[in-house]
Amino acid sequence: MLKYVICFFISMVPIIELRGAVPFAQKFYAEDPTFNIKLAYLLIVIGNMLPVPIIFFFARKVLEWGKDKPIIGGFFTFCLEKGEKGGQKLKAKAGRGLFVALLLFVGIPLPGTGAWTGTLAASILDMDFKSSVLAVILGITLASIIMTVASVLGIAALAGL
Repeated sequence: MLKYVICFFISMVPIIELRGAVPFAQKFYAEDPTFNIKLAYLLIVIGNMLPVPIIFFFARKVLEWGKDKPIIGGFFTFCLEKGEKGGQKLKAKAGRGLFVALLLFVGIPLPGTGAWTGTLAASILDMDFKSSVLAVILGITLASIIMTVASVLGIAALAGL
């Protein structure tokens, strides 16, 4: 039971997310064939998706609230400006393909991409909640497939760190 909880919580950690949880699940499965890998993957996806609504509805508001505060203001302003500038570039390049761009951004398991960052970008771009969540879910599914293949091939050690 503890192994499933570990996978679940690892998938919720920003930056690490699914990219770190899948190799752990694969390791647990390799050590113990009775470990239910399908259940672990389901928990990983749920754990990775759990913060998405909170991020979508509150992250931008928190950043806007904090942009004029003495200690955190500079960093929050930087995050907002960077997000808006990057979001506008993405919007200009993607055009009507913003849904696919968000899906691929979340789905390609590289550092700095994932459900947290993708959801924040969707929020800053004022994307529709339902389409944003769908793009993030599909992106997480794609990332899960990529990480599973990478883990099975034994190259996930670097990606999980």
